[in-house]
Amino acid sequence: MAYSKDFRERALAYMDEGHTYKELYEAFKIHPSAIESWRKLLAETGSLEPQYRKTRKRKIDLEKLQQAIEEKPDAYLSELAKPFNCTPQAVFYALEKIDVTVKKTIHVQRKVIYSPLSVYRFVDDVYCRLQCRRHSVH
Repeated sequence: MAYSKDFRERALAYMDEGHTYKELYEAFKIHPSAIESWRKLLAETGSLEPQYRKTRKRKIDLEKLQQAIEEKPDAYLSELAKPFNCTPQAVFYALEKIDVTVKKTIHVQRKVIYSPLSVYRFVDDVYCRLQCRRHSVH
């Protein structure tokens, strides 16, 4: 979060009174590079108002993406990316913004649990077969 205009003015005034950067840090807990950037900002704009970055225009119009999904809900990300001239990853992140989930294929290995009785019967059956083979071979 940016420092307020009032705070910036007080820090610059403190420095203009002849205090050192070390004293400035002890009094305001701000780095000397912040003071220098505020002086530069004051010289360039004439104000100490915090400058906020403007968000750039995105390739993907979220409303058009929503329409594309409604028209073809089972489209691949690469198919959705072509009209916007962007990557499938960009479409994925845009879908997250509009709370649309991507269909997933889930492969689940199921753990088979046998009852002790069925295990006993299986072992007994195998044992009997082995015994029968042994007797019939001789």
